[in-house]
Amino acid sequence: MIVPAYANSTQNNEYMTGEQSYRYYNEFLWPTRRWSCSKSEVFTMISEKVKNQIQVVQGDITKLDCDCIVNAANRSLLGGGGVDGAIHRAAGPELLAECRTLHGCRTGEAKITKGYRLKAKYIIHTVGPIYSGTAEDAAQLADCYRNSLDLAKEYELHSIAFPAISTGVYGYPLEDATAIAVKTVAQWLEDHADYAMQVIFCCFDARTERVYQARL
Repeated sequence: MIVPAYANSTQNNEYMTGEQSYRYYNEFLWPTRRWSCSKSEVFTMISEKVKNQIQVVQGDITKLDCDCIVNAANRSLLGGGGVDGAIHRAAGPELLAECRTLHGCRTGEAKITKGYRLKAKYIIHTVGPIYSGTAEDAAQLADCYRNSLDLAKEYELHSIAFPAISTGVYGYPLEDATAIAVKTVAQWLEDHADYAMQVIFCCFDARTERVYQARL
């Protein structure tokens, strides 16, 4: 990856703050660079049509009745803590058995399984970045959302629920992670305007819900 000069201007020429990581994503990694503006300004540019396709809820993602839910998985795909463990417990042991056949998943990529005992028909497993402050964090986090949506479309699914990927034990700052999540999802919906897709951001707590609501 070619890193712009200012990305190497931080301490030890290696790590960036959350804000610098967002700037790098916005200015250099955003594919169309259609929205080269500030974090606060970008959300006013989301069309009403796209806003109507996005819902923010607080609750248990394992209980949502939608085509698929997204699991913030680890690279092994064999279960873990947080939302990953909750999804495996709710879906039952059949999920682990299928996940063993997938042979893991790279950061930013996505793989799909059946939903088993969940109301959701499918589970899309994606691996978010462990936050390090490097320029690559934002790109990989955006890939999680983009690749999950692409996979949902490939399977002709029309509703998808995301947790706040990487904001738990992986340590991604909530404000920056939600900015990337909303921007990436909104852009995908704009780019696939002819495809019916409803997106739910399912928040674990009230603080996360407030941050997402403020983006919309």
